[in-house]
Amino acid sequence: MSRAKSSSFRPPYRPTIAWAAGVIALLILAAYGNSFSGALVYDDRASITENESIRHLWPLGPVLSPPAEAGTGGRPFANLTFALSYALSGLQPWGHHLLNILTHTLAALTLFGVVRRTLLQPALRTRFGPDALPLAAAVAALWAVHPLGTQVVTYLSQRTESLMALCYLLTLYGFIRGTAARPHLWHPLAVAACLLGVLSKEVIATAPLLVLLYDRTFVAGSFAGALRARWKLYAALAATWLPLAFLLIGVGDRGVGYGLGIPWFDYALTECQAVLLYLKLGLWPFPLIFDRGVDLVATTAAAAPFALTLAALLGATLWALRRRPSLGFAGAWFFLILAPTSSVVPVIQQPVAENRPYLPLAALVSLGVLALHARTGRRATLLVCTAVTAVCVVATARRNRDFASEISLWSDTVEKMPRNARAHYNLGVPLDLAGRRPEAIARYEAAIAIDPAYASAYANLGNALTEQGRPADAIPSLASAVRLQPTHANAHYNYGNALLHTGRPGDAVGRYQASLRLDPLQPKARNNLGIALLQTNRALEAVTEFERAVALKPDFADPLNNLAVALAQLGRLPEAIAACEAALQINPGYTGARENLNRLRATQHEAATKP
Repeated sequence: MSRAKSSSFRPPYRPTIAWAAGVIALLILAAYGNSFSGALVYDDRASITENESIRHLWPLGPVLSPPAEAGTGGRPFANLTFALSYALSGLQPWGHHLLNILTHTLAALTLFGVVRRTLLQPALRTRFGPDALPLAAAVAALWAVHPLGTQVVTYLSQRTESLMALCYLLTLYGFIRGTAARPHLWHPLAVAACLLGVLSKEVIATAPLLVLLYDRTFVAGSFAGALRARWKLYAALAATWLPLAFLLIGVGDRGVGYGLGIPWFDYALTECQAVLLYLKLGLWPFPLIFDRGVDLVATTAAAAPFALTLAALLGATLWALRRRPSLGFAGAWFFLILAPTSSVVPVIQQPVAENRPYLPLAALVSLGVLALHARTGRRATLLVCTAVTAVCVVATARRNRDFASEISLWSDTVEKMPRNARAHYNLGVPLDLAGRRPEAIARYEAAIAIDPAYASAYANLGNALTEQGRPADAIPSLASAVRLQPTHANAHYNYGNALLHTGRPGDAVGRYQASLRLDPLQPKARNNLGIALLQTNRALEAVTEFERAVALKPDFADPLNNLAVALAQLGRLPEAIAACEAALQINPGYTGARENLNRLRATQHEAATKP
């Protein structure tokens, strides 16, 4: 705790701090209490539903080595927390939401501590010290319930962002505490927090720089003084970049980096607009849009107003760091934390994402609250902050409703960004799964109209048409899908289904085989390939494919029934009967397998009684 030089100054008692912390936690519960029923959406499938590495907490090896395609790829600590929430509720969302809210709450309480202790530093103590506790509580509460945070708190796979933010804040908090007392305890904790942040998300890379800047601004008075006094601490913090570099190996597989189809300069121009959007949303968080698409700013001329405005803001921050260091530190907080994702390193799938200003928003809120206090005093500031916090609680709770289902979330996105092809496509997927195929077809067609090279939209459109009983109409879309993306395994599979339904099993065989070359672990594709082989009088090959399908998915009854048909064609009746019986053990209500078994037994009986 910072110590006042004047005996007349006394920091608040811990019970008062505890009450403030309790109010912050209650406000978070009021804002996010309705998020527990929110669905698993979009990247949650990669992070949770399809992430086999979180199914068990022990042994730790697989948990700490998530696959690259998971949302937690290269982020082992984040993956461990998903394993913990999976242990709580499996694929039910409530356990995952609980851990998201707890992480966010801890981050808000740590921010409260950081702001309060910063206001007690000599540079700010005279002006803000007497009101440090209520001002810090106001900052933390506003940040905690700001609607812009919903993209991180309610969208489960963005726990990586809130974990990183928590570790970032703990790093700074540990540094602040260690400069006041017991550095042998607090500074190692700061380094440990920074290391956990490295294992959560790459944005933590800027934490050592921000800690050094904090030291220069509020403690040592200069960079040289900070380094002389605490060079061992900074060496340890900088050492966390080594494991970060290791975890960044293969980051291109996660859609981040150079040489992936987006020129760095075009991405940088787009980020000029993105950073200004984040500033605007911090002040006025409407409209909030789940997915803003992948479009870049088209030309340098179009980006010029944003680039010039951003350059002016950066220049003002540099000036303030020299002339008004406390103000400059807030600006540096905002820009430094955004720098890894909102500068020149392309993030291919999300040039603009509302999760990124989550922690930078704390700087904007702090500036707003302190500026209001400087102009109006304590009472007016707290009244205004209370009113704005109440509005934010309501707005955040309303925004959470959009996450209730994939259909509601993507419907909201399409309404706000009608030219976003990915939003139309992703709305089509849950509509398709819900059996609302005409609506799904309309969404896929809208996505294709916006982006004629959208291979997945063609693939899903073809599948929906086939499922609707229009396989002939599906074939042109599926042909476009495999032409646009020859490595799209699902497109080949859907194409095979359409060909099979139009009486072209020979052509279907080639498509299924192409799909399985790309992804051999598809039990449905193995099963359907077996059916196509049966229809082309290749029963022996069909048996092999049905057996492979069963090996991939032992509780899949269809290939067992189809295996029985193939074995019967080969004259292997006892094996065929056994296959049918196995299918009925899995699904006792399987009418086709029951009828097939009766026929096979009748055939066997006739053969046995035939003179």
